[in-house]
Amino acid sequence: MYVGMMCTAKKCGIRFQPPAIVLIYESETKGKIRQRIMPVRNFSKFSDCTRAAEQLKNNPRHKSYLEQVSLRQLEKLFSFLRGYLSGQSLAETMEQIRRETTIDPEEDLNKLDDKELAKRKSIMDELFEKNQKKKDDPNFVYDIEVEFPQDDQLQSCGWDTESADEF
Repeated sequence: MYVGMMCTAKKCGIRFQPPAIVLIYESETKGKIRQRIMPVRNFSKFSDCTRAAEQLKNNPRHKSYLEQVSLRQLEKLFSFLRGYLSGQSLAETMEQIRRETTIDPEEDLNKLDDKELAKRKSIMDELFEKNQKKKDDPNFVYDIEVEFPQDDQLQSCGWDTESADEF
């Protein structure tokens, strides 16, 4: 096999029995659509999905095929597998993944440990990248000026109404 093989990932999914990551890709040299099945070994309902995704993505046998597949997508697929192994239904697993991958604006991020905080920050970064307007976008406007309404009475925040005596 030629290691530097160029391929374009088309679809990536999970097979539950026996556990495997399935990649549909197009070989750029021959233009053929192919399927690669990457078995998942030593994975249980207690396994860390992030670690398993990193190990698969960095595996020398699969690395060139998984270059275009994001680590986040692989983590999600491993989460589906972990949910299946735990006996959850597909709907329950999807709801759990949705809760884990969305940010609650009311959540106090100061109370999270470093690992959870890093996870939330990566979700926010991904959301920012997705919503960011670039120069090439059709709706891009270079210099937007916005007039904010000036009320006679500005709303004040609780932190700026307290007196300086408390310090």
